[in-house]
Order: sequence, then C-alpha cells, then structure tokens
Amino acid sequence: MEKQTTTCSEDIGGSDAIIINEAQLLLAEKRTSLAAMRTGIAVFALPLSVLGLLIATSRHYDVLHVLPLIIPLGVMLAALIVLGSYLIIRALRNIHHYDRLIVQLKNCHSKLSQFID
Repeated sequence: MEKQTTTCSEDIGGSDAIIINEAQLLLAEKRTSLAAMRTGIAVFALPLSVLGLLIATSRHYDVLHVLPLIIPLGVMLAALIVLGSYLIIRALRNIHHYDRLIVQLKNCHSKLSQFID
C-alpha cells in the first residue's frame, strides 16, 4: 500500500462545514477505536481472573485428576488472551492513525485549532 500524503493546498477550497464534518468523522472513528480497546481489555482480563481463581482454589483439587478439564480450559484462555491482545494492538494503531490525521487537519485549517486540542 502506498501512503498518500495530502497537502494543505489541496484542501483550501473546502467549506467550513465540510472541514468540521471531516473532523467530527475522525473523532467518531477514534471513539470507535477506543471502544474496541475497552472491549479488548475486558476480553484480556477475563482469562487472568479465571487463572487467578484456579490458582487460589488449587489446594481443593488434584491437578492430575482434573487434567482433561484444565487442558481445554487453558487452550480457551490462551485464545482469549490472544484475541484481547489483538483487539488492543489494533485499536492503538487506529487511534494513532486518527491522531495523525487530526493533527494534519488542524495544521491545514487554523479554525479547527480553537476547537480541537
């Protein structure tokens, strides 16, 4: 994929409403990425909680006796950890991408600087 860089000279002809709508769209996409990151954190925390519970109650059962149950549970918890990590990393990459686009939009249009920090 080729990176496309837009210059401010290409965007000067846009009206104020279009520029504000573009900023709102970028902020909405960033908010969506933050929600995905929150979901990833929750998915990542669930296996850690289950593992903590299993370790805390390990004196009440024999591990070799319940091994046929622990192995599939371990695989499922590992899959949840991988899924949570994927969601978090993907969301962070998207958030940084949208931040760069917002900064670029602010640099091209000085009217947005007073509204977006």
